Amino acid sequence: MLYHLFTYLDREFDFFGAGVFRYISFRASMAVLVSLLIAMLFGGKLIKILQRKQVGESIRDLGLDGQMAKKGTPTMGGLIILMAILVPTLLFARLDNIYIQLMLVSTVWLGLIGFLDDYIKVFKKNKEGLAGRFKILGQIGLGLIVGFTLYFSDDVTVRQYIFSDGTTSAVNASSKFVDVKSMITTIPFRKNNELDYCNLFSFAGAAFQDWSCYLYIPFVILVITAVSNGANLTDGIDGLAAGTSAIIGTTLAIFAWVSGNTFFADYLNIMFIPNSGELAIFCLAFVGACVGFLWYNSYPAQVFMGDTGSLAIGGIIAVLALIIRKELLIPILCGIFLVESLSVMLQVSYFKYTKKKYGEGRRIFKMSPLHHHYQKQGYHESKIVSRFWTVGIMLAVLSLVTLKLR
Repeated sequence: MLYHLFTYLDREFDFFGAGVFRYISFRASMAVLVSLLIAMLFGGKLIKILQRKQVGESIRDLGLDGQMAKKGTPTMGGLIILMAILVPTLLFARLDNIYIQLMLVSTVWLGLIGFLDDYIKVFKKNKEGLAGRFKILGQIGLGLIVGFTLYFSDDVTVRQYIFSDGTTSAVNASSKFVDVKSMITTIPFRKNNELDYCNLFSFAGAAFQDWSCYLYIPFVILVITAVSNGANLTDGIDGLAAGTSAIIGTTLAIFAWVSGNTFFADYLNIMFIPNSGELAIFCLAFVGACVGFLWYNSYPAQVFMGDTGSLAIGGIIAVLALIIRKELLIPILCGIFLVESLSVMLQVSYFKYTKKKYGEGRRIFKMSPLHHHYQKQGYHESKIVSRFWTVGIMLAVLSLVTLKLR
């Protein structure tokens, strides 16, 4: 909004200082600052409103230390995160950018699904919340929107460089190039690291090759559903999901910046994605929202994000990774989410298997998700969170190393 206003003032009236809004670095810096301020200032007021309306978390006794002391802590704090993301993005990002539009839709879409789930739990006194099938349908719906947009929109392109022999490549810059529709993505740790979804079944003949591209949309749905649910499972102790997401968001901001900058894309020999640099503004607003939320959510938490926040932040991370063609890096970058999800799947599967085989269910972990296992072992929440953050930082650095380590 402000970008368009100040661009107009600069062009028409040569307004003093208005030209600074042309720079992504300035707008991204302002976005993270405003996001932090909104989260901290709006957060305190929202917590008081939630307390007055008695929007407290109902705690199921799992035998964890300090668990019952959290009973009545306000939930639906994800509204703080959503507000702190949306306002700076609307203020500082280019609203005519297809990627920004997609991120705004994704944030509101999953935020509403999570809000509905929390509303049913709190105000309808239904501990189950929104039925799982409706959550999945909502995630599938967003997956269809994102998948069809990325696949069919003419505004979604990558730069292909044309060499003297007529061949093209998404890297190794030459003086001639063309921005084209392409379903290529990046394979981590490979030197020739381009994978074209449309060529997955080329070995089976032209007929299968024509249809192979459509596998991309189900894959998008899978990624969004998996990461969104992974973030939801990780949101189990104070500060864990928000801090982990801030680390991931910072990494994605760097990827978006270099992928949308011709100089850095050329220097790093990576795919250049036109107009994707604008996502750095959204990413830093996201990081500011998560860090600002920690002001109230770090141990001992004054507010929980609820599904309003956890579903949204997971979906945001997934869509960002898909847009900047780093979705195959998600198992590393979102390793915390992955391990938390796997711990639940392994626990449930093994329990059912042993119950069927031995007549008695057995467990791999003392409790799942994994952070509860460590709580059962006697570790304090703060220690678990800080160690998970440390691992998250290591995974983020490893992800960034893929820019050069091939």
